[in-house]
Amino acid sequence: MGTKGGKAGKAGKGSSSGTGGAGGKRGRGAGRPGRTRRAVLLGGLGVLGVAAVAGRDELGRAWWLLPGVSKPRQDGALDHAGATWTAASPANWRLADRPADYRVDRIVVHVTQGSFESSVDAFRNPFHKASAHYIVGQDGHVEQMVRELDVAFHSGSRSMNERSVGIEHVGFVDRPRDFTDAMYGASARLAADICRRYGIPADRKHVLGHSEVPGADHTDPGPHWDWARYIRMIGEALAERAAQGVSDGSGPGRRVSGDGA
Repeated sequence: MGTKGGKAGKAGKGSSSGTGGAGGKRGRGAGRPGRTRRAVLLGGLGVLGVAAVAGRDELGRAWWLLPGVSKPRQDGALDHAGATWTAASPANWRLADRPADYRVDRIVVHVTQGSFESSVDAFRNPFHKASAHYIVGQDGHVEQMVRELDVAFHSGSRSMNERSVGIEHVGFVDRPRDFTDAMYGASARLAADICRRYGIPADRKHVLGHSEVPGADHTDPGPHWDWARYIRMIGEALAERAAQGVSDGSGPGRRVSGDGA
């Protein structure tokens, strides 16, 4: 979130991230009242026909637009154990089916330039046009606001949004005291969980700051974010989990809890 203009500047992320999530949801309906099953089928075949012309990759991204083939969803489902759920406005993210339609191979680190409460409120505001999958507080609390299945408008780059998970950290880029031990620990465990589920290498090529996204005009996480410590902690969390043989049975993009909406 860190920008020249602070938190308000994040509203501009949505415009270059892809069209709004609410419209995407409407696109998955079975059709207008009175449409026949044949019309629905032909419409679905039309979607696949257009995708086939565009190429195999687009075909893979379009299959879930057919009626009745989308993954079942549950309000409040979580992708990371220990997080709690608050839903971002559908205007601030786009419906998807990752990693079936878009490969997930990046994590983007952000700083909110505001409080936890103001950041949650911003992502719930449909006029904000931006969101992230997670917010990590200075006390180590993790709030999920967009499913990893879906594309959050967080980086200012449509292609980066489609391939990444966005993690916000509560604080200001010019206040190193905001980046607490509890925050680093919780965020590293979250990032390690994401890396494990999607096979993302825990290195600086694949875990990057918002300021490093091509074309970005944001400055977060800023010079006080300790990248060496963070990457080391992600690696340690991955190694600890592997040593314990811990498995929650969840594959890429699958929820680990259905509590709370």
